Amino acid sequence: MKIAVVNWRDPWHPQAGGAETFAWELARRFARAGHTVCFVTARAPGQSRHESVEGVRFVRMGGVFTVYPLVLGWLLLRRGRFDAVLDCQNGIPFFTPWVLRRRTRVLCVVHHVHDRQFGVHMPGWLAAVGRFLEGPVSRWSYRRHESVAVSPSTVLAMRERLGWTGPVHIVPNGVPEPTVPGEPDAPGGDAKGGVPRLVCLGRLVAHKRVHLLLDAVAELRKRWPGLVVDVIGRGPEEAALRERLPEGVTLHGYLPEEDKARLVARAWLHVSASQGEGWGLSVLEAAALGVPTVAFDVDGLRDAVRHGETGWLLPEGTDLAKGIGAALDELDHTYTVKCREWAGRFSWDRSADRLIALMHGRDPGPAPGLDPAPDSGHGGEVR
Repeated sequence: MKIAVVNWRDPWHPQAGGAETFAWELARRFARAGHTVCFVTARAPGQSRHESVEGVRFVRMGGVFTVYPLVLGWLLLRRGRFDAVLDCQNGIPFFTPWVLRRRTRVLCVVHHVHDRQFGVHMPGWLAAVGRFLEGPVSRWSYRRHESVAVSPSTVLAMRERLGWTGPVHIVPNGVPEPTVPGEPDAPGGDAKGGVPRLVCLGRLVAHKRVHLLLDAVAELRKRWPGLVVDVIGRGPEEAALRERLPEGVTLHGYLPEEDKARLVARAWLHVSASQGEGWGLSVLEAAALGVPTVAFDVDGLRDAVRHGETGWLLPEGTDLAKGIGAALDELDHTYTVKCREWAGRFSWDRSADRLIALMHGRDPGPAPGLDPAPDSGHGGEVR
């Protein structure tokens, strides 16, 4: 097939995150399987307009907002060229059905519903526009097309908060192969040096609420004076976070994959204070290295973390320092084992196969590794 993957950014964009990882990992597997793949995206300063990587052709144009009309114009001129289009929603989708032929199979990929986050990142009037585009306009534009969500939480949010009525299939994130060996014989934290180490992995943006972890450090260090926190990632909140770093916290910024994996593997716990995710790719990355996660019980993270098995889910509003402290007290080697078992259920190869089946019009069946997605009764198949 000839496939277009349309995503807001590519994985080398300075603000790339989990959505970019999802789009790229699948695109490269499509190409490896013999399909012709074009990755259409925005262009960051210094990036080339055209290049090919691992058999995937990249076409870059426009910035944060201008990428949307420019991509629609680009597709309109090539409306008969593609057999299938992955239209990835990052707040709002690209509305590709407006310019493509009806016979082109369009799959709208939704990582998570952004309605509550628009107000965190945008002024009021622009947030209202974002919610209108994400809700009524998207619902109408994709009414004849199937959609893809990355987790049961996202399916439920699409049904209840966006009023989505069409078929929604779950295609979960995969897990990269761990590049650093874990500690298979570690009986809890003792084998990791005797000093608790926490790690926070992800983009430094407002809704990730990394500041809540920084606020918890002083209280935690009263009991564990040598406690260390490693924050890995970059983003617009980086400068503000650096100005308030407490003792024991290191903000690493971007790290190459092997360095990142090595640092995560040393941690006793991975901590996410996010107010909501589509899934929480960092949770599985940590789990693959045997590191459990402490997170709030919010969309996406309640799917990626199995409470009492691969980590701990805290009710929203819980004191994060107390939650982390309780997890450190309970931590033992069984969490390491269960984390690796849980992460082993997910594979980018299997996710790519599910999407290829959908592009061919076939039912991919239930998503492996996940419980069935809830359906609020608005109609449409949920698999």
